[in-house]
Amino acid sequence: MNILDQPPAPSPHSPVSGPLSPASASIAIDLGTTTLAGSIIDSSGAVLATAKTLNPQQELGVDILTRLNAALNGQGKKLQDLLVEQLRQLVARLLDIAGRLPEDVAGIAVAGNPGMSCLLRNAPVDALLFPPHKPPCKKRLRISPAEIDIGLSARMELLPPVSGFVGGDLVACLLAIADQKPGTLMIDLGTNAEIALWDGQRWLVASAAAGPAFEAGHISAGMLHSAGAVTGVCLAGDRLELTVAGGGQARGLCGSGLVALVGEVRRGGLIDASGRILSADEVETNLRRYLVDKDGHSAICFYRDVSTELLLTQEDLRSLQLAKAAVHAGVCVLLEKTGIPVAAVERVCLTGALGTSLRPDALKRVALLPEPMLDKTSFMANAVLTGLQAYLTVHDRQRRLDDLVKTLQPFPLSGTPAFEKHFFDCLGF
Repeated sequence: MNILDQPPAPSPHSPVSGPLSPASASIAIDLGTTTLAGSIIDSSGAVLATAKTLNPQQELGVDILTRLNAALNGQGKKLQDLLVEQLRQLVARLLDIAGRLPEDVAGIAVAGNPGMSCLLRNAPVDALLFPPHKPPCKKRLRISPAEIDIGLSARMELLPPVSGFVGGDLVACLLAIADQKPGTLMIDLGTNAEIALWDGQRWLVASAAAGPAFEAGHISAGMLHSAGAVTGVCLAGDRLELTVAGGGQARGLCGSGLVALVGEVRRGGLIDASGRILSADEVETNLRRYLVDKDGHSAICFYRDVSTELLLTQEDLRSLQLAKAAVHAGVCVLLEKTGIPVAAVERVCLTGALGTSLRPDALKRVALLPEPMLDKTSFMANAVLTGLQAYLTVHDRQRRLDDLVKTLQPFPLSGTPAFEKHFFDCLGF
């Protein structure tokens, strides 16, 4: 197991006295396809500890579709067991960091995409895999320890999905937004990127299959955000200056480091507008020393020491291109559907397992979003956990959840002509 601890973060919400006793605690869990994240809060909503780990279900499939097909073919119980055992260890680590006991936990709130929610429960997946692609249950579920045992005696609350492609994780993200104006955009950058646009009366919500690149999944030098992860890159003259978590030697790239690296090598002329890595012969500056041959193809060696060589390959770059094109295209389609011009977008909230926030210039160079939005963009480290924490600390949380769900209108993107057109237009830089 690879659990990575994070220092407690201050809660962005004002403490709200809820139905919890002064000594009680609650746990929030984000069921990511690539990464599992959790936090433990006290009765005031203050965060006591956070931790994250890789989702072990990846041994049966990197993407959610592969896992759902595995479940359909008899692997559902194994997928559930892998996930539940890792959640037990994640919960145990949170309790250890916070100095709490299992009996101190009075509430558990969990959110994930529709597929992850089904795999957690070992529920039938047919309805997700086949048209009309509807989740088997669209209600909030309260799950007893007898059904799913993660080492706690409290019941688990699983937030409801919106559709077959948009899950309770996006619902949690929207719970994290204290207020919204027409033109508010929420984007959860994950393997299954989820997008929501508020038009003043409803949230138009959609999902785009981005793949694991935003979490540095299946990237040659990819890793979770932890000590040794490159979190940022800056081009200074003819040098690539790396920001490394923990300040030591680089061991790999987390999601934010990948995006920043691609943005800077694009600025330095090592890749062209189509996303092709150039050969050293095509580059006239000293930056060409970063270009190496990898199995007959150009690659970028962005870090090297006596024991380590970290590369950005053409395949890595294509993975990021597919991911960012899916998000950019999805945003464009929702704007067209609502009739909101790009310039009228008031606020863009980015979240996900990137590791750290991204500068507007990095977003611009990889063309993640339409350019007029960039100066209105802010980053929330993990809006799923933030929303779950807010949910756990309010008196009337069921009413608040019901009111939000009523405003959500799913809109399918996959296979639509508008999305396909924008997707191919957004592949370049």
